[in-house]
Amino acid sequence: MARRKKRTKDSLSNKIKNFLLDSKAMPLVFAFSVIGIMFVLIRMKGVEQDYAFNELEKKVKVQQSQNKELKAKRARQLSMKKLKALADKFDLSEPDEKRIIIIP
Repeated sequence: MARRKKRTKDSLSNKIKNFLLDSKAMPLVFAFSVIGIMFVLIRMKGVEQDYAFNELEKKVKVQQSQNKELKAKRARQLSMKKLKALADKFDLSEPDEKRIIIIP
């Protein structure tokens, strides 16, 4: 019995080997191999792009928070209280109508 099982395994492996090396099956094996390799490469590229996208998202969030901080700083510098304090410090007065320039 043991010999028959061994022969069937050998014959099965021989059949598979003969099928894969057959001139009719070789293009199919080659095509499926290329498709498998391309699938893996495309998935790897997708993961790589996802990492790059996440890095850009982090940079955008940092820039947005910096932008908010700068807008708050500008608002504090241009507040009426701050402007009046600077005007008093440098002895400035309100301009008359001739000094006002309107920029469209």
